[in-house]
Amino acid sequence: MLTVSSLLYMIIVGLVIGLIAGAITRGSGLGWLGSIILGIVGSVVGSFLVGLIGITSYGLIGQIIVGVLGACIVLAIAGWITSRRPV
Repeated sequence: MLTVSSLLYMIIVGLVIGLIAGAITRGSGLGWLGSIILGIVGSVVGSFLVGLIGITSYGLIGQIIVGVLGACIVLAIAGWITSRRPV
């Protein structure tokens, strides 16, 4: 069940993940909301991909590492899609 505290935790961790991934990929800055969304989506993507190869992450640091990995992948795919769009 999604409680207020778990939602707040997800938003804060998502923000941290989004900011780190944006700094790694040298993004132009997505703003607070964009970073939160990127972090949450990146966590889902990262958890899915890491789960496919049979690795589990434990604790906050593990969640952040997996989330940053997923967010970087999401940013790379988004950059690839937007750069291939005809003008």
